[in-house]
Parts: sequence; C-alpha cells; structure tokens
Amino acid sequence: MTARAADRARYDRATAQLDAPVAIVDLDAFDANADDLVRRAGGKPIRVASKSVRCRALLERVLAREGFAGIMSFTLAESLWLARSGFDDVLLAYPSADRAGYAELAADPKLAAAVTVMVDDPAQLDLIDAARAGGGEVVRVCLELDTALKLLGGRVRIGARRSPLHSPAQVAEVARAVARRPGFQLVGIMAYEGHVAGVGDAVAGRPLRSRAVRLMQAAARRELAARRAAVVRAVREVVPDLEFVNGGGTGSVQHTAAEDAVTEIAAGSGLYVPRLFDNYTSFRGRPAALFALPVVRRPGVGVVTVLGGGYPASGAPGADRLPVPYLPEGLRYDPQEGAGEVQTPLLGPVADDLLIGDKVWFRHAKAGELCERFDTLRLVEGDAVTATVPTYRGEGHTFL
Repeated sequence: MTARAADRARYDRATAQLDAPVAIVDLDAFDANADDLVRRAGGKPIRVASKSVRCRALLERVLAREGFAGIMSFTLAESLWLARSGFDDVLLAYPSADRAGYAELAADPKLAAAVTVMVDDPAQLDLIDAARAGGGEVVRVCLELDTALKLLGGRVRIGARRSPLHSPAQVAEVARAVARRPGFQLVGIMAYEGHVAGVGDAVAGRPLRSRAVRLMQAAARRELAARRAAVVRAVREVVPDLEFVNGGGTGSVQHTAAEDAVTEIAAGSGLYVPRLFDNYTSFRGRPAALFALPVVRRPGVGVVTVLGGGYPASGAPGADRLPVPYLPEGLRYDPQEGAGEVQTPLLGPVADDLLIGDKVWFRHAKAGELCERFDTLRLVEGDAVTATVPTYRGEGHTFL
C-alpha cells in the first residue's frame, strides 16, 4: 500500500460515520508542516497569515507552538474580531476603507494596542482621521514596500501590483508623513515577495519554464534584499525604534529569513499545503487540508460522478485554480466539464472500483479559501476525528 493509499484508508475510517461533503485537517501533517516552517525560518518568528487558515482554533493551535508569533490578517473587520477574541498582535496586511472599523479601532484602547493597519499613501491617513468619530487612540501603522522586480528601466515588471512605494526615498517620505501626523505611530514595514514566495519553480512537464522561474526568482531575491535593506535604513532614520520588518511567504521562508534587515516572516499556506505548493524545489510539505465529495452516479465504464466540486481558487483563471482529485489516485476531470457547480464527473480506470456513497478526496488549489465552502473542519489524528471546529464561515463571518 502506498503512503497516499494509507492516508485514504485512514481518512475513510475517520469519517465513516460522516456524510460528505466534509472537510478535514490532518493534525499530524499540520504540525509537521508547522515544524518545517520554523526550521526554515532559522530562528526568526513566523507571523501566521490568517487568510490561509480561516479557523480560530487552528490559529490558536499554531500560535501556541514555539517559533510563531502574531497574526497577519486580511480585513479590518477580521482584525478587530480577532483582537476582541484575545489575539493581541494582529497586523492587517492590506489597506482598508472600512470607516466604521476605523472608528471602532480609534475608540478602544485594547483594539488600538493589538491591531496595526497598513498604509502606503498619505490619503489613507486622511481617511482614517475622517473616520475616527471622536476616537482619540493612537493608530499603529505599517508601511508596505512594493517588491516587484523592474527591468529595462521599468518597462518590464515582475510581481504583484500592490504598494506604490518602491524606492527607499518613497518609503521614507511616507514614513515622515506618518511620523509628523498626530494620532499615528509607525511601527513596522512589510514586503510580500509573491513572485518568489507564491510561484512554483518546478512545474511538472515544463522544464524550460521552471528554469526561467528559478532564474527570475534568484535575480528578484538579490535585488529585493539590497533594496529592502536600504528601505529599512532610510525608515530607521525617521523612526529609530521600528518594531518589526516583515517579509516572505511560504515559498520563500528560508531565503527571506537570511536577510539581516528582516525581523519576522509571514507564512500560512504552508500549514495546509494546498496543490499550488507541489511545484517547489525549496521545500516539501504534507497535504493537511482536504475535502471529500460523495460518489452519487456511475454513468459508465471508467466514470463516476461526485456531488459538488466547483470550488475554484482566486487568481488568474486556469486549470491550476481548480481543486485536484487526490484520493484515490488516478482520477481526473472530464475536460469538457471540469469541476461542476452541482456535480463533477471524474474519469480514470480507478473509477470502476468506487461505489455509490464512497468518498473522493480533493485538495484545494489554495489554502484558506477552502474554508469559505465549509462551516466546520473535522480534525483527524491517526484514523479518528478527535475534534470538530468552526471555520470563519461557521462562526458567521465571511469577511470578503
């Protein structure tokens, strides 16, 4: 029996009394992935990206482990909810226009001490001030650095379009705007190198593309390391007691941690290890988050149909945004149908071994987005479900 077949047998035994669709997290794999992230971080603390987890119980579990500290959130409403729930170090990774949220933040000493908001434009400070509604608490601020690699005088850009702040001078200018503005405190810098951390460099069947990605990423790491260090020096001239410099992502943990200017690493997807993280040479994780759909039809030889399945991930549309049939091994989508809204046909000789009611296990393309489809996660240890915990959705929250 292969390791994957053994996992399938465990998951089927653990959920034998549960009807599908059902989502699980294998805690042995989850904890092993957490240990691997800590190893790769080389002693620097890891701030957990909540969008890649979306379950308070699992955020608490990983933050209780040595090597993890703080949360990187994705909306202001989520940040405030987490802070009210007892998380005392929440960095909002994206600018917000949530005026009601800013009014709440500025009026509550506990929330203001726990939550740091993201800024890359003085206009965002104006919005926050206009939203205070009389609240006088000091708002903690982090500046985001654009990490994109620019070539040919800027005519070629590689990297996500996030912050407009690219050069040390640009970041320092906004740092000065924050420093001289009453009611704000600049405490950190963040830079997410998604073109390194979030792009696989070993795509199966694409050796030339994979080599090109590796060359690009090596050049991007060198350029960003030098520029990030210069940015940190420039900002520390304005704010000498800067609390943190955050960088990285699951795919670049060890590279970012090697930079002296970086004080902490961001990571989250590496805990669940979705399918987009199969194509990396720098690390190998264990798939920890899966969902099962039930076989409801057998339309013919070599075909079964499962209920549901159309759970695409965000990003540029493509086949790599679909969940992947994982267990049993050997199933694939019908290219004419793909993953369906209500039903999904699956092809392959192994389909003939599946009976009505059997479970087919899938891995989502991305990490936390799976939790937008399920109210609960069943936590599996060995071949038993040992706990059932709510996702954000199960707690009544869909923040985006």
